[in-house]
Amino acid sequence: MTTVHSVSARSGPASSLPPVSTPAILIRRTEYGDADLIVTFFSFGLGKLSLMAKSAKKSVRRFAGLLELFTELDIVAGAGRRGGLALLQEAALRNPYPAIRQDPSKTAYASYWAELVNDWMEEGIENSEVFLLLRHVLDALDTGTPSPAALSILFQMRLLRISGHCPHLGRCVICRCDIEGILAEMLSVEIARGGVACPGCLPPDAGSHRLSKGTAKQLLWVAGGDLARAGRMKFTPRALREGQTFLECFVPYHLGRVPRSLKVLRQLRGDEV
Repeated sequence: MTTVHSVSARSGPASSLPPVSTPAILIRRTEYGDADLIVTFFSFGLGKLSLMAKSAKKSVRRFAGLLELFTELDIVAGAGRRGGLALLQEAALRNPYPAIRQDPSKTAYASYWAELVNDWMEEGIENSEVFLLLRHVLDALDTGTPSPAALSILFQMRLLRISGHCPHLGRCVICRCDIEGILAEMLSVEIARGGVACPGCLPPDAGSHRLSKGTAKQLLWVAGGDLARAGRMKFTPRALREGQTFLECFVPYHLGRVPRSLKVLRQLRGDEV
């Protein structure tokens, strides 16, 4: 068996995997037949990985209590039948994140992050930065510091940067002027063009979304650099509101749909429109 710590190129089809072991976080599970589960992990060494967990629903021994969403595990995956999914052969618990599943709001945030990872990341492409990001926000969400809203801003901005969809917040997306040279404090948001616009190009009353220059700078700052340091960023209540509203419009637009988990999260917060 090979212990996977990192891979630098796209792996082959999951069904052709030699037995490998890697830390992984469960981001999706789907019932398959009467006894089996299809489980999707985001792993440190192999990226997104969908596996068949045979008899996971019926057996009291096999994977008992382990295959819960957001759980971090050490998994062993191996080749399945020809043309089929690779098999989850073994799983050992690393972190169950119990406080997340005991709190509906925390569960909703974690579900949103997991859905974004599942939708935005391709199968079989290693990306240890995404794994470490997801682990970081789940760790912090479980312990309760910082707030879920601040963690969600951190997660979305860094995932957008990693996936090549980072919003353009340092310059006007129309005339390309630097926001430092803009006298107005509030900037209009041009979601379709992927960023902010100066008042000369898009007057504030021409768009429904606005972002202060201070919030735009904070969003850019948490998108890069050291993850632990970015995670200590203190957002004002205003910046939290602006950042949350902006990102929860920006992400669905560029994803092409509103994630189901985001609808649930909005309902729990009482801001469903």
